[in-house]
Amino acid sequence: MSDDAPRPMSDADRGLPDGADLGLARGTDFFGLDDLLSDTERGLRDGLRAWCDTEVVPRAHEWWEAARFPAELVPGLAATRVAGAAIQGYGCAGVSPVAEGMMCAELARGDGSVATFNAVHSGLAMTSVHLLGSDDQRERWLPSMARLETIGAVALTEPTHGSDVVSLETTARRDGDHWVLDGAKRWIGNGSIADLVVVWARDEDGDVGGFVVEGAQQAAGWDATVIEGKVSNRGVLQAHIRLDGVRVPVGHRLAGARTFADTNKVLARSRQTVAWEALGHAVAAYEGALTYALRREQFGRPLAKNQLIQDDLARMVTQITAMQLMCTRMSQLEEQGRCTIEHAAMTKLHTTTAAREVVATARDMLGGNGILLDHHVGRHFADLEAVYTYEGSRTVQSLLVGRSVTGVSAFR
Repeated sequence: MSDDAPRPMSDADRGLPDGADLGLARGTDFFGLDDLLSDTERGLRDGLRAWCDTEVVPRAHEWWEAARFPAELVPGLAATRVAGAAIQGYGCAGVSPVAEGMMCAELARGDGSVATFNAVHSGLAMTSVHLLGSDDQRERWLPSMARLETIGAVALTEPTHGSDVVSLETTARRDGDHWVLDGAKRWIGNGSIADLVVVWARDEDGDVGGFVVEGAQQAAGWDATVIEGKVSNRGVLQAHIRLDGVRVPVGHRLAGARTFADTNKVLARSRQTVAWEALGHAVAAYEGALTYALRREQFGRPLAKNQLIQDDLARMVTQITAMQLMCTRMSQLEEQGRCTIEHAAMTKLHTTTAAREVVATARDMLGGNGILLDHHVGRHFADLEAVYTYEGSRTVQSLLVGRSVTGVSAFR
């Protein structure tokens, strides 16, 4: 470079401290929520963060663009102990619900598809077995699921029943020592790769049950087709499943699954996971926008020196802080046995809506670069759309809260 050629501004020129680590811009814990974790829990969370930064973030755009699930990550994910993290015993980490939530947020901060894989396996499948299974059923299935040697899924949503899934049409009829399952399921995360799938069906008495299909992909009458053409969560496999006379041993019906109220116990927990996921996406987008604003030069100075940019960043981190506080209180209530499905609904309602605003602001801040996968923000922008919808759309969560505050259901 010649002496008279223009040179990039140094950090000093930008008004930034020497050696600032802008690639890992964080500073999102304004209210010191880390203090709520034990040293062990903090170590697990930080270990997961480091694993995501090393193993997930650098290649997430490749899996997203190729619409490929990175199966090679599973052993490393198992080593982080995030699977069933808040379950006591059965080989699980046994951390607090707050710590588990923070771990789930870290996964989403890394990649939405990997986070969704875990949310299905851990937040839905392991939770179903833990909450509704007998002692024998827990002992049989949870340890291998905690090690991710057995991959789990839950088949609840149907082609014609999403928000009104209570109208469940999949049937289970008794035939000797087996239940026979017939019907169809759709949008089933991990549905084409899971070893163990909890299928929700209505029996001949009209009761709703969770039926565990082991070795699902090899089961006679089981047909799982991967849903293609997605613009969100492209790295996780979701399936359309047809069940034609799938036989399940009588002992594989979850002992505590008899009504849709039992199903709601699982949904209350899984929605907590999703609320934390939305927070993780918002943090990732904020970090990307902050780093970009500090490094990107426009009109001879970094974007971060502009008042409008600082106002946007301040609003983003304020939204993130509000989300953190709400998620944390929700998980504290869960630890106390006081978290209801309405608490989970309100939290998901708020975090997914607020995160949508944060990621949209971040994408706009990056300008044209905001739609490039290399900058990550665009991926989180797209993936959050799935989080905004799955485990109950915003309007469903709103109606659950509305029913709670009015005492009147608007679902019918």
